[in-house]
Amino acid sequence: MSDAPLNTTVFDTDIAVIGVGAAGLMTSIHAARAGSASALKVVALDGAPRIGIKILVAGGGRCNVTHHVVSEQDFAGSTPAAIRRVLSRFTVADCVSFFNQLGVEFKQEDTGKLFPITDDAHTVLNALLQAARQAGVDIRWPMRVQTITPLAQGGFEVAGAWGVLRARTVALCSGGKSLPKSGSDGHGLELAKTLGHTVTQHVIASLVPLVSHANHWVRSLSGLTLNAEVRVVSGTGKHITSFTNSMLFTHFGLSGPAVLDISRYLMMERTRDPAASLQICFLHDLKDGLNQKSKSSCTLDEADAWLLQSKAQTVISRLREKLPERLAKLLLESAGIATDRTAKQVDRERRRALAQLLCGAPVEIVGDRGFAHAEVTAGGVPLIELNLSTMESRNCPGLYLAGEILDVDGRIGGFNFQWAWASGFVAGISMANLLNSQPHFLKQNNERSR
Repeated sequence: MSDAPLNTTVFDTDIAVIGVGAAGLMTSIHAARAGSASALKVVALDGAPRIGIKILVAGGGRCNVTHHVVSEQDFAGSTPAAIRRVLSRFTVADCVSFFNQLGVEFKQEDTGKLFPITDDAHTVLNALLQAARQAGVDIRWPMRVQTITPLAQGGFEVAGAWGVLRARTVALCSGGKSLPKSGSDGHGLELAKTLGHTVTQHVIASLVPLVSHANHWVRSLSGLTLNAEVRVVSGTGKHITSFTNSMLFTHFGLSGPAVLDISRYLMMERTRDPAASLQICFLHDLKDGLNQKSKSSCTLDEADAWLLQSKAQTVISRLREKLPERLAKLLLESAGIATDRTAKQVDRERRRALAQLLCGAPVEIVGDRGFAHAEVTAGGVPLIELNLSTMESRNCPGLYLAGEILDVDGRIGGFNFQWAWASGFVAGISMANLLNSQPHFLKQNNERSR
């Protein structure tokens, strides 16, 4: 009886991380740290001419690293239970502690967002790069990965125009399709498919400005900003979801936090219901105790009653209590009401038309500004295809996935970074733990590579 044949593959590295963004850096750092006792070699590859672009442009160049409270309810895509399982492994407290150890201190803004006290995203990126180098990570760019091929005797062959690298394990942290100039142009999703994974039927831009019809009145208010509730309504009039926050009228349509948050819900709903539409409620504060995704905050009857409560006050004066002058005048014009009229001097039909605009003004949205202007991608590889204890693929042993390539997208406020940190942390330590548990395999292949 003979022994099983030895693995004859010569590995150039133990761990190859594809993508040097937030998730890739986190995966690399923790893989190298957890594998230091076994002297595991970690190589991180990125195809972009400049690494960490998404980190540098996030939060207007300040980098909103995380939020002071994060839960699975702040995300969409895969199931809340699956998302919670990963987030629980690396909490906000863990994130703050990790960056504090790297010398990055945070300040919390009124919105709950956490920024470096320097207000400079370079502080975050430089700290991560320094931590990676100190851990022994070999970062190489621009080296775009074209193919990843599983080897018959274990491990992978990672190849591109630059050559070939053989790795025992691979982490795919190449992002989705948002901000393609950063390198996340969707190629990673295609790589995942070649390795046995599926990708959700719809992969769309998320946290992206919305484009209105060219003749819609919102464009005439370009530059105006205010707090409002924006909501998605089905073709049958059913309330789908809503967000209340600051919004911005632009020359192309709508932007601002509330609009960015609602964008993926509107465009994803339209994949199922083309008649789904967007409405704006300008009287969002008529009711107390509103939640981030509360039901409609103002009904037609309530808006009408609010107008009638003005008594001898002119309607324009009443509107000024809640709205900027430009918007108030435009809404009156749209409803056919003169600025010197009181609510009781306006006939019921016109007054109710104004009330409708106040509580649910319809905006004809013809699309969004696309991945080039999106902060994140909605859709990707479903979490059900991973072992969430390790982030290892169920379909391709030795392959790990983390970050935006997965079907998880959060609202604005640092949530998507928290997902990148958490999923990268789990993937990194799991890869190292796997290889640490195979000392004979490691020793054999290290000897062959010398």
